Amino acid sequence: MPNDLLLILYIANSVFLLTHEIDSGYWQEWKLFRLRGGINTFLLLHIPMILLILIGLLETQKGTNAGYLFSAIVSMAGIFAFFIHAYFRRKGNEEFGTAMSKFILWMVLIISAMQLALTVYLY
Repeated sequence: MPNDLLLILYIANSVFLLTHEIDSGYWQEWKLFRLRGGINTFLLLHIPMILLILIGLLETQKGTNAGYLFSAIVSMAGIFAFFIHAYFRRKGNEEFGTAMSKFILWMVLIISAMQLALTVYLY
């Protein structure tokens, strides 16, 4: 049962993280992070990112040590995403200022915290 809950949290977190990445395209996040190559580099970076999230999902479903590692990494990435965008907002950046952008980031933080706590507990 706890492993089932971890899988549900992993899926939910992945959905919100990937939705945040779609939102990042709208806000041209590559400019915020001064990423060379613009949208092309931004998109290229997402290919391995999405692949790793999906591999992690499979490993989490199997309950392997790799699955717990992927789960922890996805959780920490979500927590980082929330706080780095909070930092940019406090510096005066207006990106991710819509109600939906904020909702997505808050959901990422909440689910990431729950997922990380459960991952640590189960491991």
